[in-house]
Amino acid sequence: MEGDSLPSRTYNHIAFKINDADYEAYLEKIVALGLEIKAGRPRVDGEANSIYFYDFDNHLFELHTGTLGERLRKYKEK
Repeated sequence: MEGDSLPSRTYNHIAFKINDADYEAYLEKIVALGLEIKAGRPRVDGEANSIYFYDFDNHLFELHTGTLGERLRKYKEK
C-alpha cells in the first residue's frame, strides 16, 4: 500500500474468503514472509477457520474459509 504506515494496530480489518483446501498453503506463505500472525477469536464448532495477520504497515487482514451465511447458521444451531 502507498502512504504512511498506520500509527497503531487495531482489530479493524479486511477479510477475504479462501477455499478450505488452500488454508495451509496461505498460512505457509504468511509465515515465510515473516508477517505477524494474530491469534483468532474463539469459534463455535463448524464455523470455519481464519488466519489473521498484520502486514508491515500495521494493516490487519483475515483469510477466512467460510461464508457469513455459514457462520450465521452455526450460531443459530447453538
